[in-house]
Amino acid sequence: MGFRCFNWLLVIAFVLSVGFQGEPAGAHGRRQLLPSLETADDGVCTAVVSPQGYECREYEVKTQDGYILTMNRIPQGRGGGSAGKRQPVLLQHGVTADGLSWLLNPPQQSLAFVLADNGFDVWITHGRGTRWSRRHESLNTSDSAYWAWSWDELASYDLPATVGFVFQQTGQKLHYVGHSMGTLTALSAFSEGKLVDKIKSAALLTPVAYLTYMTTTIGRAAASAFSGELLGDLGVAEFDPKGAVGTKFLEAVCAMPGVNCFDLMASLTGPNCCLNDSTVDAFLKYELQPTSVRTLVHFSQTFRRGVITKYDHGSSTANMAAYGGGDMLSDVKDVQLLLNDLSNHDADKLVAQLVKEYAHLDFVMGVNAKQVVYDGLIAFFHKHS
Repeated sequence: MGFRCFNWLLVIAFVLSVGFQGEPAGAHGRRQLLPSLETADDGVCTAVVSPQGYECREYEVKTQDGYILTMNRIPQGRGGGSAGKRQPVLLQHGVTADGLSWLLNPPQQSLAFVLADNGFDVWITHGRGTRWSRRHESLNTSDSAYWAWSWDELASYDLPATVGFVFQQTGQKLHYVGHSMGTLTALSAFSEGKLVDKIKSAALLTPVAYLTYMTTTIGRAAASAFSGELLGDLGVAEFDPKGAVGTKFLEAVCAMPGVNCFDLMASLTGPNCCLNDSTVDAFLKYELQPTSVRTLVHFSQTFRRGVITKYDHGSSTANMAAYGGGDMLSDVKDVQLLLNDLSNHDADKLVAQLVKEYAHLDFVMGVNAKQVVYDGLIAFFHKHS
């Protein structure tokens, strides 16, 4: 594998071992929701970024398999800032979210704005199937073929398209920040030697490498009950958490023994310590974006096997047809090799930060995430710029 010259920042939460004692100031305060998102067809720049006083640009990026993705760019901090080239940073969201998740807090607490104010050229992705990236060169979202993808395709097509576009536009290697599934797709791509010539360093927030010890009640129940496969068997290709299928799915999972959905956010992500109530409201209202049922199936497969592999199409023949050369699922453990390689990584190029009080969403929306995570992340990027 040999990624000895690659720079890594792993930011990991130990959710279950230590409970958070006390709340940072304002953790559960109220602030106004994002009013312009009621007419979100205008896009992130018009609805969210520009009203905060930042320059914002929008781009379209086409993947090799025909999906048309939207990207937003915040090229400089509020009020402009120093001239000259700025180091690009790409922000990749997690599953059932989109790039808005990096912008839900006020500017001094949202990573996209914090990075821009600290001298970076910030690029925000919106994954295929989400609100601003639902177009395809020949397919409609009503076509089941539109949703025939899992994170394999995100690693093979979306990530190379967006990273390559930023590299082409800026002429510079970029820093990468992934959250949740955004770390999984990056690990999958890096393990196959993709993108390492275009990325300077990677910061993985709550990195996903194994799901064997996943403890969220909804996640475990859904995975163990083969929920993704059941949806697929019913002919459902798109999973919209806020649609009719998503609602019925959630009701069914919440009715399972041992599953308590009284606090939906905690049931999904663990007990987040440091979220503003109105940010949670905004997340539940504006996020929870559609994804493919195949992605849910892929997560279920990973949970049950305890190791990350490519999507299992159901037989060795089907897998060989999809991936070529052999049954990738039984023979190739590239991500495991990458993780083994990281264990012996050069000490000055690999930093692991454990945040015991944080749960899954605190890293993206925590009111104190700038002090707890982002300041160190920015120092890491500056060191390797």
